[in-house]
Amino acid sequence: MSSTKPRPQGHPPELDLPFFDEGHRHLKRSLHEWCLAHIGGSEGEHIDDVDAQCGHWVKALGRGDWLRFAVAGLEYGGDQNVIDTRSICLLREELAWHHGLVDFAFAMQGLGSGAISLFGSEEQKEHYLPRVADGSAVAAFALSEPHSGSDVAAMSTTATLKGDHFEINGSKTWISNGGIANFYVVFARTDEAPGARGISAFIVDAKTPGLEISERIDVIAPHPLATLRFVNMRVPVGHLLGESGQGFKVAMATLDVFRTSVAAAALGFARRALDASIGWVRTRHMFGQALGDFQITQTKIAEMATLLDAATLLTYRAAWMRDQGHRITREAAMAKMTATENAQKIIDMAVQLHGGMGVKKGCIVESLYREIRALRIYEGATEVQLLIIGRDLIKP
Repeated sequence: MSSTKPRPQGHPPELDLPFFDEGHRHLKRSLHEWCLAHIGGSEGEHIDDVDAQCGHWVKALGRGDWLRFAVAGLEYGGDQNVIDTRSICLLREELAWHHGLVDFAFAMQGLGSGAISLFGSEEQKEHYLPRVADGSAVAAFALSEPHSGSDVAAMSTTATLKGDHFEINGSKTWISNGGIANFYVVFARTDEAPGARGISAFIVDAKTPGLEISERIDVIAPHPLATLRFVNMRVPVGHLLGESGQGFKVAMATLDVFRTSVAAAALGFARRALDASIGWVRTRHMFGQALGDFQITQTKIAEMATLLDAATLLTYRAAWMRDQGHRITREAAMAKMTATENAQKIIDMAVQLHGGMGVKKGCIVESLYREIRALRIYEGATEVQLLIIGRDLIKP
């Protein structure tokens, strides 16, 4: 007789790996129950007003106490005094399994405020982080520009010191939460040194005169995105984040935390596609038998599961290493690249297994197909991750 205990709902096999402690397991199970109660049935739905829906989910996540994991500092509403990367990843994987926009709402609260958690002054933390944690303020991270995405050193937005304020001119694009955020962490060139060493970070309130939303951007998976324009925008010196000239360091440290969580979101999308496919091939009949009875179907399911497990191990290795205090630039890049690329393959196979239903609006694998594509691009495209990995391996 087997002594193996059945796993409770919300307890996938990877939770038994030594990367996690009982606190992580409890977190995943609790979030699973919350998602069933608050999100169940809304996945794959058509979203008419993406701004309103995103705002709704930020508030709901705040009321559920989930956003406290996105900020650091018990006194600022955070769950711990540091951001626990494994918790962030478990949250994103579970939320992505249930609903792409809910995952987006959570992730952007963390990315938009992460630089403040890591580098903010006490005053900055006190003013912004509690509102991020309770969902009363929407955060955003403004790094990319029309002519400098992954090439941060090519940034052209400028911040000129003029007495007690900086005057910022330029533009940012592909800004998540653009148009609905209450504040932005904005990166601009202050020219202390050439290239990446001459960039600084600033906290900019959305109502600051000179900040304009010059374009709203529609993409295949609805999310609030915009292009920002700064025209002689005055930002107080007290809104400088970290030290002048530290902006590249601020950006990269923030991305090191949240790049791994992009991999976790990809796991959630991929796991949902695999689960949907297993359910489909068990019940879909053709030529007198279930689709799952065909060997070719079984090999596809096997390939999907193996791609998912490989990505899972890399993702939670990176998360565990960061939580142990290791530098994880290479490991985070490996995780992000592998998880997003593998998830794209898994979801594509899921669509193929579903046949015509796979491209029907409202079918979960159709919505996953649209959701996954951007993850291979944002926070560093796959090609950039390859450069990061190769450069890190070759350097002395």
